[in-house]
Amino acid sequence: MPLTLLHTAEVHRASFDGLRDKIAPGAQLEHIVRPDFLGRAQEGIDPALAEEIAATITSAPGPVICTCTTLGPVAARAGAIRVDAPMMQAAAETKGAILMVYCLESTRAPSLALLQEAMAVANHPGPLVPLPLPELWPLFAEGQTTEFAKALALAVLKQAVQMPDLGAIVLAQASMAGAAPMLGDLGVAVLSSPELALRAGLARL
Repeated sequence: MPLTLLHTAEVHRASFDGLRDKIAPGAQLEHIVRPDFLGRAQEGIDPALAEEIAATITSAPGPVICTCTTLGPVAARAGAIRVDAPMMQAAAETKGAILMVYCLESTRAPSLALLQEAMAVANHPGPLVPLPLPELWPLFAEGQTTEFAKALALAVLKQAVQMPDLGAIVLAQASMAGAAPMLGDLGVAVLSSPELALRAGLARL
């Protein structure tokens, strides 16, 4: 049985295939790429879009991971694994302030809600500090993924050095994972979602 991944950007296909080759070479991944879903969701997910997302998920032959944070809540209600859920649980188990970084405004509400829920379950006192970086998103949208990761890491570093109580950095969108290795010298947990989510999905097979 395959593990299906619902993406809103083509670049995620290669990223998750690479992760699969590293952690579970024999696993079969099926990719569904729907950039139109994200485009339509930017102003809110209406009932028609929600129904289409749900139908895409329920028609898959096995477990599904939704790799788009914006679609996450709707996808989860349809039975998919939210790409950021395992990451948020890991963040809630850390100590100190949590810096949650995101680029898309449509990501803010679902990411904050999920992280706050995980923190409440884990009795994490916070604080939780959101860091919006919308000015960097065009780099990713234009396919400049290396430049995007570098710019993201630099912006996060500037904020992180001002937070002596920082315990974890959450890179809220799967597209941000490339910045994680560039932040390894900070001495705090730097969490990105793809590998944690893929492991969760493989565990359901």
